[in-house]
Amino acid sequence: MVEPSPLAQDGDRKRVGFFRLLWRHNKVGFLAGMILIAIALLAICAPLVATGDPTDMSPADRLKSPSEVSPMGTDVFGRSVWSRIVFGARVSLAVGVVSVLAAAVLGTILGLIAGYLGRWQEYVTMRLMDVLFSFPSILLAILIVTIWGAGFHSVVTAIVLIQLPIFGRIVRGSTLSLKHVEFVQASVASGASTSRVLFRHVLPNVAGPILVQLALSMGGAIIIEAALSYLGLGAVPPTPSLGSMLSENRTAMELAPWTVVYPGLALALLVLSINMFGDAVRDLLDPRLRSVMGG
Repeated sequence: MVEPSPLAQDGDRKRVGFFRLLWRHNKVGFLAGMILIAIALLAICAPLVATGDPTDMSPADRLKSPSEVSPMGTDVFGRSVWSRIVFGARVSLAVGVVSVLAAAVLGTILGLIAGYLGRWQEYVTMRLMDVLFSFPSILLAILIVTIWGAGFHSVVTAIVLIQLPIFGRIVRGSTLSLKHVEFVQASVASGASTSRVLFRHVLPNVAGPILVQLALSMGGAIIIEAALSYLGLGAVPPTPSLGSMLSENRTAMELAPWTVVYPGLALALLVLSINMFGDAVRDLLDPRLRSVMGG
């Protein structure tokens, strides 16, 4: 018999917190979570930890190597690389959180409707998901941003449309398996409205897959934002972005490698920690995966 998920055990919930439980079953995921929290705190406290204004240009200080004044050196415009990284991480996290949450909300609503009601509502919704799935992610993002212009709102909209079908399909699949379960049928028989059945009985039971997908989609959203900014379609200069930092300093890479190495490492660390933390949460929520690992 597969043992129940530890998050579903009331005794465990009372005795240990989430991160202590994560430490017990997946130390790598715990470390990734701590790194993610540290990056988020640095981004939130960017004005306090930055060594200067990330948009101030100083031609006299361009391409200076790391020092006490500029711990990660300066870029081609004389701006502090460290300051631009912490402010750029704020932009990346903001885009990732806002876009993925919006995609999760819209995808959950559409998935619940398609999976529970069926008929023409399911057909129309899933064909819309198929249309969005038919476009390669980065090409769809470039198309949307090109039409609406570069900027925060355009990037968020593009990522929402890319992530929307993923959440819609996940929720629809879970809803299809739940709508014939006894407690849902009992609620229908008692005269509960469709909205009450969906949001009171079905939604809480599909929350696990949604939470896992939220964590896993964050990394993809940040990569898309960085790619658009690298192409000049994301954050509008001089707003700092990890992707735009790589683009602006690529010509100076051989002369001043720190101008691209540090932003690249920051982006890689951010995405890696999100993905590893998402994997750990998935394993923790899925008792079958935990039993295979011997948890």
